[in-house]
Amino acid sequence: MVFGSTFSLTMMPNALQGTQLLALDASDITGYGLIAAFLMIGLIMVVVLVFAKYFGLWIQSFLTGAGVGIGDLIGMTFRKVNARSIVRTRIMAVQAGLDDPAMTSDALEAHYLAGGNVQQVIRAVIAAKKAKTISLTFREAAAIDLAGRDVLESVKTSVYPKVIDCPPRGAVKPSLDAVAKDGIQLKVRARVTVRANLQQLIGGATEETIIARVGEGIVSAIGSARNHAAVLENPDVISKAVLAKRLDSQTAFEIVSIDIADIDVGANIGARLMADQAEADTQVARARAEGKRASAVAEEKEMEAKIEESRAELVMAQAAVPEAMSEAFRTGKLHILDYYKLQNVNADTEMRKAIANTGQSRGNNQIKRS
Repeated sequence: MVFGSTFSLTMMPNALQGTQLLALDASDITGYGLIAAFLMIGLIMVVVLVFAKYFGLWIQSFLTGAGVGIGDLIGMTFRKVNARSIVRTRIMAVQAGLDDPAMTSDALEAHYLAGGNVQQVIRAVIAAKKAKTISLTFREAAAIDLAGRDVLESVKTSVYPKVIDCPPRGAVKPSLDAVAKDGIQLKVRARVTVRANLQQLIGGATEETIIARVGEGIVSAIGSARNHAAVLENPDVISKAVLAKRLDSQTAFEIVSIDIADIDVGANIGARLMADQAEADTQVARARAEGKRASAVAEEKEMEAKIEESRAELVMAQAAVPEAMSEAFRTGKLHILDYYKLQNVNADTEMRKAIANTGQSRGNNQIKRS
């Protein structure tokens, strides 16, 4: 009895400890279960959200054979790519029968990330394929789009040619003015029909270059014409001369035709130039005459100065005469009778001068009266 009681007393603490351990294990298991449940619920919610967000796009891609999977859609989200645009573009390409191996979803994403218009590129490739006369790959279309050109508009222009007015509408001058060899001015308005050259679209010149070259060709063709009447009689000589110069070289367009829409006769530029030349010649002649007149006036002034100088010398010589006569009297070389004869000669000379002046003044008065 004593032994039994002692055994029961020693076993009771061990039993209590086992019960506590079991209780602790059960609580731990319950906590882990709750964490696992929460994780499972969170995973299920994530799957549901992903499924709800991408299921529509994925089912469209799956049913049309576009080849865009759920993983691709999730990757597009992380790469900040518009998944809806890529899927619709792929569906568009598959439905149109495009079999270009370079047109993958990765290539579309790369073009989108580069700033290109993916749907515009695919529409352009589809339009080129439907036309059956244009060869355009996805790489070429993407390069054209990234170069800043409207690739779809270019394809449309290649299929349906575009008409360009020359000079363009709203220009400073409403017409191209040129002068024939006879000097008559002609005012021309032309229309240029062009088709887009897709191979030259990158790096090729634009419409402004076409307009400038065509204008230059028209002016040159009219300027080489014999007279304006020949151009008026046969305006297509302008178109033939311009087309023969291959003005669409190194441009993004191919010139189909050049048509003269209107041609008018302007001013007589030749006569105006001749009149201006005659006026210029008159001005030159007047300038030369004025130069000669000024030279004559200067020469006249110079002669007057010489006359005054001669008069001064004469006065000096006359002042020396009395001194010379007195010297002649002292030396006996001049006598008194010679002196009187000289005085008579001077008096006679003065009288004749007075008579001549009187007659000249009377003649002048008669001329004025008449």
